Amino acid sequence: MANDVVIVFDFDKTIIDCDSDNWVVDELGFNECDLRIISDANVFFIETVLKQYGILECFREIKTNPSYVDGEGRLRILPYHDFNSSSHGCHICPPNMCKGVIMERIRATLSAEGKKRFVHAGDGIADFCAGLKLEEGDYLLPRKDFPVWDVICKNPTLIKANIREWSNWNEFETVLLNTVNRFLVADKSSVRADQHIPVDCKFHSSISGHQSALPVPH
Repeated sequence: MANDVVIVFDFDKTIIDCDSDNWVVDELGFNECDLRIISDANVFFIETVLKQYGILECFREIKTNPSYVDGEGRLRILPYHDFNSSSHGCHICPPNMCKGVIMERIRATLSAEGKKRFVHAGDGIADFCAGLKLEEGDYLLPRKDFPVWDVICKNPTLIKANIREWSNWNEFETVLLNTVNRFLVADKSSVRADQHIPVDCKFHSSISGHQSALPVPH
């Protein structure tokens, strides 16, 4: 069922660059997918943009840096993780936010609702960290020629999830909707979601080879 599918987006380069007419978000919302955002931007920026496009209510949760406008009209941004008091312990992500820690918390929170299938789309190194928390049968959608893709190419065996890369809006549209469609078809036919299903998806991962590995946070 689509409501068992949790789709987590990065924001800046994933939604802003690619979903300017927001029809994919509308399509996924119509299918009752659980849409969320994990972003190293800030609350004011993200909510302002989503309200402008009229899709703020489509997202169940937004995890980002807190922000507020002070008495002088200046935007103040605070860290999601208070690194002054304690470190999140990740060597991949910046000190203010670990997407891997957030992904783990989301999974733990939803565990009481039963089995969930996760899709994570992003472009930064921190999205690789989130991808490390995905499981077999989940999907990681990295943007090619961006930091997340470079790190994956150096560490291809560390990701348990299926990888479907994309480069531009047209590819992202196709890959994302076909990924969700794989889940729906699998539900109807009682086959595993990571088995081959004859849908028109031409953007399968071509990662190969091994280079110097990135240290993995514990």
